[in-house]
Amino acid sequence: MEELLYGEDPEPSNRFPAGPLYVPVRPGPFGCAARLFRTPLGDRTAVGFTSERRLVVTLGAGQAWIRLAEPALRALTAPLGVAGVTIDPLFTAPAPAPVGPAVLKAALVAPAQRIG
Repeated sequence: MEELLYGEDPEPSNRFPAGPLYVPVRPGPFGCAARLFRTPLGDRTAVGFTSERRLVVTLGAGQAWIRLAEPALRALTAPLGVAGVTIDPLFTAPAPAPVGPAVLKAALVAPAQRIG
């Protein structure tokens, strides 16, 4: 069966694996574990960067990393139910911090004050 590529298609029907990636990791009880992230829609995804510079710009200089090929990263995260791999994400948001009652009240009152 021939796979077709369309000019308007954002993803070609045949995905080519990326080369060795810089994969963010965190320390775990048995060594390093790949960090998993969420897409804007909330799906879990593995993340890889094509250069160390891109990883540092996005996640900071203190982020630990290992080199993995894309197929190895997919094989590592598939048993966890993570099918997606995001290459070179441009934006990350900090982890949400707990919100106390005073902060929540200020956030709810502030928009009403701006209207007037």
